[in-house]
Amino acid sequence: MAPKIRVLIVDDSALVRDILAVGLSRDPDIEVVGTAQDPFEAGEIIPTLRPDVMTLDVEMPRMNGLEFLRRLMPQYPLPVVMVSALTEKGRQLTFDALALGAVDFVAKPKGDLARGMELLLNELVLKIKTAANAKLLRFRSPASGGIGENSRHETAMALKERATKQAVPSFRVIIIGASTGGTEAVREVITRFPGNTPGIVVVQHMPAGFTRLFANRLDSEAAMKVKEAENGDRIINGRILVAPGGKQLRLQKDPHGGFGVGIYEEDRQAKHAPSIDVAMLSAAELAGSKGIGVVLTGMGSDGAVGLKAMREVGARCLAQDEATSVVFGMPDMAFRNGAAERLVPIGEMAKTILSFLAAN
Repeated sequence: MAPKIRVLIVDDSALVRDILAVGLSRDPDIEVVGTAQDPFEAGEIIPTLRPDVMTLDVEMPRMNGLEFLRRLMPQYPLPVVMVSALTEKGRQLTFDALALGAVDFVAKPKGDLARGMELLLNELVLKIKTAANAKLLRFRSPASGGIGENSRHETAMALKERATKQAVPSFRVIIIGASTGGTEAVREVITRFPGNTPGIVVVQHMPAGFTRLFANRLDSEAAMKVKEAENGDRIINGRILVAPGGKQLRLQKDPHGGFGVGIYEEDRQAKHAPSIDVAMLSAAELAGSKGIGVVLTGMGSDGAVGLKAMREVGARCLAQDEATSVVFGMPDMAFRNGAAERLVPIGEMAKTILSFLAAN
């Protein structure tokens, strides 16, 4: 029998600590070994309790979760699942935490707290189990190491705006899907693309409200223009569209030539919203051999079906290798079912995609 996953809960609210402790303890695979009201208390008990996973509140009064991560990770690397408030500040801190090494996050509920906390607990259990087996990789290489190194300068920003205003239709379409560990993996890939790269669609498993911030963050570092996708957006050279959280994105024909995207309400048949499979199946149907599909780190199997459909119509298809994946679930499934041609380290993914584009 496998040992239980030892979990430490850090949250400044006594009520939240109690709810999480009771709720997580209901799962037979989890043991809550302790709770802490702030990072100072947590720092004192971590060496003694030796938890396998820590849940960490993002916003706390004496020291926020971000600062705690910054101090903790170099001394005591530990899989962390952030518990994020749905405030703008909370979202900002969450993305900073993911960049510092947090494995994943869950969002605190609004409105119906009783039902919301039950949903949060269900999601948190899954993410704790994933985090317990995740690799603590640090993808945080500076953007200056990639092709998009000048994107922070005003001249580069002006070039991005000019390129998107020209709106040259993209007749090649790159679909990149990711889940756990994906925010940094996606960043590692797209900051290495030049500003004139054909249109890209990113499908990152993420709730509503977070994808816009994710797109804005990528835009600040990439040579390409990045925005959260809106219904009717065109897929054009030099632009990356991020599928909005809680919605489904499908490719559609653009009346001006090339392709566009349609944004739809959540498809109840799809496990995720946005779903990588949904986007890639539409790419297989519309783009055919003009597509390039990529499945990056993440738990589960989303993307395996869609990527296989893309490959069957002549698209080039890749998946991230195990050594650089935080969670190898999705890439592994995509490779084992014959969808991915090969497994590629995250640091070589952009170069490999660009070689496909150069070949035809």
